[in-house]
Amino acid sequence: MADQKTSGQITYAQAGVDIEEGARAVDAIKETVHSTYRPEVVGDIGGFGGLFSIAAAKGMDDPLLVSGTDGVGTKLKIAQMLDKHDTVGIDLVAMCANDILATGAEPLFFLDYVAVGKLQSEAMAKIVAGIGDGCRQAGCALIGGEMAEHPGVMDPSDYDLSGFCVGIVDRPKMLDPNSVREGDVLVGLASSGLHSNGYSLARKVCLEGRTLQEVTTPVDELGGQGVAEALLTPTRIYVKPVNAVQKACPGAVRALAHITGGGITENLNRALNDGVDAVVELGTWPVPAIVSYTCAQASLSEAEALKTFNMGLGLVLIVDPARVDEVRAAAEDAGEKTFVVGHVEAGSGIVRYENEGTLL
Repeated sequence: MADQKTSGQITYAQAGVDIEEGARAVDAIKETVHSTYRPEVVGDIGGFGGLFSIAAAKGMDDPLLVSGTDGVGTKLKIAQMLDKHDTVGIDLVAMCANDILATGAEPLFFLDYVAVGKLQSEAMAKIVAGIGDGCRQAGCALIGGEMAEHPGVMDPSDYDLSGFCVGIVDRPKMLDPNSVREGDVLVGLASSGLHSNGYSLARKVCLEGRTLQEVTTPVDELGGQGVAEALLTPTRIYVKPVNAVQKACPGAVRALAHITGGGITENLNRALNDGVDAVVELGTWPVPAIVSYTCAQASLSEAEALKTFNMGLGLVLIVDPARVDEVRAAAEDAGEKTFVVGHVEAGSGIVRYENEGTLL
């Protein structure tokens, strides 16, 4: 049988992709993008590739580029539930910028990828406004990205985010797990909540089967926030305070860990060499209310919680013991809450805990 052809012209817009709305979306985000620019940015958005001068490498002995890529994950479902889209972009930048910070790098520029079921310029402007906010917090320029419309693949109101960050560090000043030694001190920097990890579990135990009214009703244990609002709290970006510490206290921080998926147990070990263990003293820092609430809703054991959530520590710095006070003072001058949360002992590159049973 011969193929039957649909009569009449079918346009790209009729197939579900609106090029004109895409152009309006680009216009809507221009001001946000420009607000993130650094002097090294060359040109403007709209080209096939983002241009960035490598002038930041001048004066470095051995400059290294450091890159990282990540997404926001199922936390986006909470943004969609609340129809609040102006903060998840902060999470996107945070997950990438905090990762490359683990080398001591300064983030230079950022690229985003937004996939949507149906492109709406107003909604896109809100999402990109959050990405711009995150870039300003991290001190990096948003120099390009992609908005992809996926009709028939994603629901019209659905979207997903991913990002890519590039930074630079001078090799002699790079933070390196090989420099960690017995006697070093663990200094924790406070998180704002769950950040952007463990949300498949958090959504299941805190939101699943509940109405919008139930998850937006104020909860005393959460300081009057609704559960969904508390879960949407943006990830903290630590770039500027950590870079301030490095500038004020050169050489004092030996390595650092970004506490993301896998919790303290499976991230702090990434900042260790094979000859030492990190001994974390539980109960030496406060656990955010939303973290405790989520752990309680899931009936998590302490051990399971420690390998699922950040438990209140967004970063852990491994610090020269003679310079702990100096580092803490510099971090607190930069607006950070810090806690001495443990120390380093001889070992085999694992994380161990003391005072078990005191965290939850």
